Amino acid sequence: MRLSKVVLVITILYLGWSCASPKAEDVIVTQDDYFSAVDKVTQIMIHDIFSPPVASRIYVYPNIASYEIMALQNKSYNSLVGQVEGLTTIPAPKDTNVNTQLSALIAHMEVSRTLIFSEDKLEQFRDSLYGVWASKNEAQFEASKAYALEVASHMKDWIDKDNYSQTRTMPKFNVDASEASRWQPTPPAYMDGIEPHWNKIRTLSIDSASQFKPKSHPKFALDKGSDFHNELMEVYNVTNNITAEGDDSEEIEIAQFWDCNPYVSVTRGHFMFATKKITPGAHWIGITKIASQKANISFDETIYAFTKTSIGIFDAFISCWDEKYRSNLIRPETLINQHIDEKWKPILQTPPFPEYTSGHSVVSGSASTVLTSIFGDNFQFDDDTEVAFGLPIRSFESFNKAAEEAAISRLYGGIHYMAAIDDGLLQGRNVGKWVTNSLKMKN
Repeated sequence: MRLSKVVLVITILYLGWSCASPKAEDVIVTQDDYFSAVDKVTQIMIHDIFSPPVASRIYVYPNIASYEIMALQNKSYNSLVGQVEGLTTIPAPKDTNVNTQLSALIAHMEVSRTLIFSEDKLEQFRDSLYGVWASKNEAQFEASKAYALEVASHMKDWIDKDNYSQTRTMPKFNVDASEASRWQPTPPAYMDGIEPHWNKIRTLSIDSASQFKPKSHPKFALDKGSDFHNELMEVYNVTNNITAEGDDSEEIEIAQFWDCNPYVSVTRGHFMFATKKITPGAHWIGITKIASQKANISFDETIYAFTKTSIGIFDAFISCWDEKYRSNLIRPETLINQHIDEKWKPILQTPPFPEYTSGHSVVSGSASTVLTSIFGDNFQFDDDTEVAFGLPIRSFESFNKAAEEAAISRLYGGIHYMAAIDDGLLQGRNVGKWVTNSLKMKN
């Protein structure tokens, strides 16, 4: 009888164990998941046609939200509170079921959703992931989601104080043609100057929009032999020589590869439409992804790389736009058509804002400097960012070499003078060095 009772107890316990629900597994998020979220935002920004400065804002805030959640549990990283302007400490998770990496990714999507126009496109992407995560561990997913939304709300309060909303109601840029040196809208769309008040946006790392004000461009003069006239003729002669070489010219390939102009207008008969492309910041965000993949860094390290780089890009745009609308310099296309060759056209379409300094040069200088601080110098990579737009892969020995090519592409494209390129690259590198040295993000 005693033996029978023992067998009965064992049988009951076995049946109880075998019928119990299996323990839910942790939801695992990977580097590729973060890439997918960033890529989706890029696709939506292309669709919504955000200007380059505004696009930099859409990249930086979701990354900072993710970073703050990550840094709260990973002691190898320091919070940006006290390091970037106005940011306050995010709430700590109260539920022990919270998966902080999952929360970081959800917060990225939620903050991104509030900054774009086509929210439905991001919501569809988000909801497809929600279903997968909930099926793996519903309790963990719900806790992580609730915490991410709490952080996103906290971040939104901070984001709303960056003066962006105020700049939406400020007047358009007043085009004053009373002086020959001042910027005028360019063909074919003759658009108004984009974001003339961007220098009023709150900076993150740099002290002010004018902290790295570049030296003045060469004095405007159309006299033959003057520095300015020499620069103007350089644009004209270089582009004419490139065009004479044919469409397979490497200079044309370089110009097109780094075009990154979301405002390209195409005329077909009586119709005009936009050809959608990525922005300069988006190109460098793409390079950040390429470097992160090649280095095979962790999920947390990926958030760090994207956050630091996007801060460098964001502050670079503020610095550059501050100078653009201060110097208010006329574009080569306008002067060449007025004084040299009325039929001349640049290889690239001139973007709709003043010339000095070159935006791509400034942003490339900053982003390349920050990326070098993360991945090291002489980091070779193959840039396939433009493959989706029908352009071939280009290979670079380092981030700095890529930045130099991005800068000179503006001369090849016929849209910038050399001073804007050289001084812009220096301006951007100064911003990047400041971001690298002033932000103590990693222990």
